[in-house]
Amino acid sequence: MSKQIQDAYIVAAVRTPVARRNGAFRHVRPDDLLAAVLRAVVDKVPGLDAREIGDVICGCAMPEAEQGMNVARIGLLLAGLPERVPGVTINRFCASGLQAVADAAARIRLGEADVMIAAGTESMSAMPQIMGNKVSLNPAIFADAEHLAIAYGMGLTAEKVAQQWKVGREEQDAFALESHRRACAAIAAGRFADEILPYTVRTHLPGEGGAVRVVERVVAHDEGPRADASAEGLAKLKPVFAARGSVTAGNSSQMSDGAAAVLLMSEAALKRYGATPIARFAGYAVAGVPPQVMGIGPVEAIPRALAQAGVAQDALGWIELNEAFAAQALAVMRELGLDPAKVNPLGGAIALGHPLGATGAIRTATLMAAMRRDPGLRHGMISMCIGTGMGAAGVFERV
Repeated sequence: MSKQIQDAYIVAAVRTPVARRNGAFRHVRPDDLLAAVLRAVVDKVPGLDAREIGDVICGCAMPEAEQGMNVARIGLLLAGLPERVPGVTINRFCASGLQAVADAAARIRLGEADVMIAAGTESMSAMPQIMGNKVSLNPAIFADAEHLAIAYGMGLTAEKVAQQWKVGREEQDAFALESHRRACAAIAAGRFADEILPYTVRTHLPGEGGAVRVVERVVAHDEGPRADASAEGLAKLKPVFAARGSVTAGNSSQMSDGAAAVLLMSEAALKRYGATPIARFAGYAVAGVPPQVMGIGPVEAIPRALAQAGVAQDALGWIELNEAFAAQALAVMRELGLDPAKVNPLGGAIALGHPLGATGAIRTATLMAAMRRDPGLRHGMISMCIGTGMGAAGVFERV
């Protein structure tokens, strides 16, 4: 007998602050960051029987070293969740966290679970380089010109997007500056307070007489936003990926560390626990594009996700479009006609950082907090480009 598709609801979402690579979290393990947000999101629903959690799905773009060995399962055990709760780590590069939310929602919609947790964790401080501990690309990639773009660095793909969609340097720098301005204003206004779980970093230092001295520091805000960012300062930066290019460190996303967790429930679970949902998961889509212009991926994914959700683009009140690079974000906005006022109202990854596989879950927490604040915000979307040529988009409806 076939089951009727049921709705999946987001009940809670929390995230750590996002730290710069080799910043506040440089000595913090990604599984510890994950454990912290898992504990916190479960605590958001008093009386929740954690044994009912069907699975913990965690996104991670570089699931190796400190964040390897199925970090989802390790993180949930460190968090003190019951041993009967399983965990799985998934990887869709930069969309891993959003894919985790979509997969968790799918399990509920199919009636396979009533309570799920989606999460993401990534420590770019723990990774010795952007490609991980051991780069081992298939030699066939270099033997065939058709596949060569698979090996392109992300910055080079951004340069190709800038060229093809004619996004100039000044436009990219202006976009980057606005990202910092919005993020700094949001922090000053306390806009992130409801979604951020302050994290205590403990550093062990030598003390007198051979004793170990423990120094604690509470990290409560994102490290990336720069109040001193200026058009003049950004203009002085040299291109990083092409000698005559326009993509710089200033108009690219920051490498970062962070984690987030999202608690989802079926309608039956909402009634059982007396939980109040924030939003309904309305739709999700992934699409492929040529690897050499991977940044344009959301152009293909967004219309598919909106069609699946039955939501018109103009109905979106809030759009979290990951700013992998200003060039690709601007190209996507231009191609789809997205309203700049609705895109990243609190700043994006250029200012706030981009801890790869965690970003989708982190931005889900930001969108959920916005929906809680604004009763008039009915529909929101999260979208990003993905390495090797893909785009993803998820649509949420406030309830």
